[in-house]
Amino acid sequence: MKRGKRYQKCLELYDKDAFYTVEGAVEVLKKLHAGCGPKFDQTVELAMRLGVDPKYADQMVRGSVVLPHGLGRELKVLVLAEGEYQKIAKDAGADYVGGEDLINKIAKEEWVDYDVVIATPEIMPKVAKLGKILGPKGLMPNPKTGTVTTNLKQAIEEAKKGRVEFRVDKTGNLHMPVGKVSFEEQKLIQNIYTAIDAVVKAKPPGAKGQYVKGIALSLTMSPSVKLDVSTTLRRLQELVA
Repeated sequence: MKRGKRYQKCLELYDKDAFYTVEGAVEVLKKLHAGCGPKFDQTVELAMRLGVDPKYADQMVRGSVVLPHGLGRELKVLVLAEGEYQKIAKDAGADYVGGEDLINKIAKEEWVDYDVVIATPEIMPKVAKLGKILGPKGLMPNPKTGTVTTNLKQAIEEAKKGRVEFRVDKTGNLHMPVGKVSFEEQKLIQNIYTAIDAVVKAKPPGAKGQYVKGIALSLTMSPSVKLDVSTTLRRLQELVA
């Protein structure tokens, strides 16, 4: 695959074959953004390669995490609920609130102009038909990620603060945003460790052998910076001890 001039320039600014600490990788990403990055505020992406086979239910990795410093942008939250729950959702700051009216709008128009969908358990049978629209975009409400709940106030507040959902793909890889390159280094580092910790804690019962096989960080338009797995996990244990 042929890479553009910007990408090639980025490769000249660091050792692509080296393995870094989280702290070192954040320094590299800042350097890449300054030296070869676009003018917009790039997203920092975390990628993890896991020792699981998601085709088996007991090896599926899925969950959510509230990043301490958010994602650097305001998320639009849609709540699907009925009755008194609609008022609770509106009072809690949801951007869109509705029941069958919004479900039908999504079904007919394939409307997906929002970042998070939260639903109450009671309305989920009606939401089920939206699986083909919301599922591929990672928007389908799910109890495992805290987006099917009666505690709407807490779910909405967490989503607004920067709750990120994660799910391993069929190849055993997982990707999630962890902030913006403009964040202070320490804030980015805290977000990254928090995200890695959530994935580690989500280790499924069927996972055998080495669970975390690879970790890397990148920007929206940059090569990947590889992390040293053993060093990163050891440092994580120190932080959460």
